[in-house]
Amino acid sequence: MSAPAPPSGALRPVLENRRNSLLDETILAPGAVKINVQGAFIVDEVETHNDSPDEDGAQHDTRDIRLPHHTAVVSHVALDIGGSLAKLVFFSREPNSKELGGRLNFLKFETDRIDQCFDFVKQLKTKQQTLNGSQPGELCVMATGGGAYKYYDDMKEVFGVEVLREDEMECLIMGLDFFITEIPREVFAYGETDPMHFEEPRADIYPYLLVNIGSGVSMVKVSGPRQFERIGGTSLGGGTLWGLLSLLTGARTFDQMLAMADRGDNANVDMLVGDIYGTDYGKIGLEKSTIASSFGKVFKMKRQGESDAEDGSGLSNGDSRQADGSAVSDRPFAPEDISLSLLYAVSNNIGQIAYLQCEKHQLEHIYFGGSFIRGHRQTMCTLSYAIKFWSKGEKKAYFLRHEGYLGSVGAFLKRQPRNWGRRNSFEESI
Repeated sequence: MSAPAPPSGALRPVLENRRNSLLDETILAPGAVKINVQGAFIVDEVETHNDSPDEDGAQHDTRDIRLPHHTAVVSHVALDIGGSLAKLVFFSREPNSKELGGRLNFLKFETDRIDQCFDFVKQLKTKQQTLNGSQPGELCVMATGGGAYKYYDDMKEVFGVEVLREDEMECLIMGLDFFITEIPREVFAYGETDPMHFEEPRADIYPYLLVNIGSGVSMVKVSGPRQFERIGGTSLGGGTLWGLLSLLTGARTFDQMLAMADRGDNANVDMLVGDIYGTDYGKIGLEKSTIASSFGKVFKMKRQGESDAEDGSGLSNGDSRQADGSAVSDRPFAPEDISLSLLYAVSNNIGQIAYLQCEKHQLEHIYFGGSFIRGHRQTMCTLSYAIKFWSKGEKKAYFLRHEGYLGSVGAFLKRQPRNWGRRNSFEESI
């Protein structure tokens, strides 16, 4: 049986006041350049909120990292090209502002429209002088992910600048290490009563488990800087949810699917413990809301509908109206219910496998990353609840506000000299 569906009343994460997100030190950056991150903060989501892609195909993430005191030149951008999304990180000055400093920008594109991503990077090359003070020819593209190899020749031709390919797993770990050890108000635990409990940056982070959920899922045991091993995973990830829901619902984008899940009721599709016992199964600790079988009601309800149609009392095959011509008032399988049921199925499966890997390798801390999560309330609540349920409260799931950009941030950091972080949490040599 699956873990119980998480409480539907869980609140959305509340962004903390940016004044509490302070960095009080300076870290070294490309070459001899220093990036001054004193007073840095994660930009308030409300300031730059944008849910839909721009005309250039870019969807701007709403959590840029502001660097108010940085004045030196940054001459590279980082691109993580996955199976579903391409994630871009770059530094820019504050546009139309007399204030010093700049910000790290986070954008994503659909990989199926990679040409739009490349066009945007070409624009960055042209605007390089205004954005960060460097010359167009000085731009360097740090690329990671499978697309760094698949599209390498295309990038070299289109950009006309140096393109450096970096190992995907190394970049993921470097990006996560950076966020855990360097950025306040970045890592948080998600719960029903405390939707966004932030963890303070710390140096003693190893060992831990990274569960990176993209099109598929990779589970990586991290023992130290550059000491990691992929110990498992599953093919049932974000691509599975996206693919099946594109077949089963009218949604065309992943965000539309998540929005439908927010409005759904999985009890209309899933068979619950309460459907079998009529109440909780207290002897083995199963509440009546526990999912006994994902999509378990579908066959029974579909068979009943077909039987009613044959008797003339239900739907005719393929029709949206009753046999007597009247409109159907209550769809048995609403797209919203299907979306939530499948979201629970995929997330619970990932959560249980992650717990088993932690048990096998004696790991306590579990960090969930990847573009599958997207700060989505139901997804985080389900993963958190699954870890809590299977571990009997002994383990905790952690999330990040930039969960989809671990690889691109790691690639960005690869353009650094040795031990550039405050806590030397990155690779020792390039």
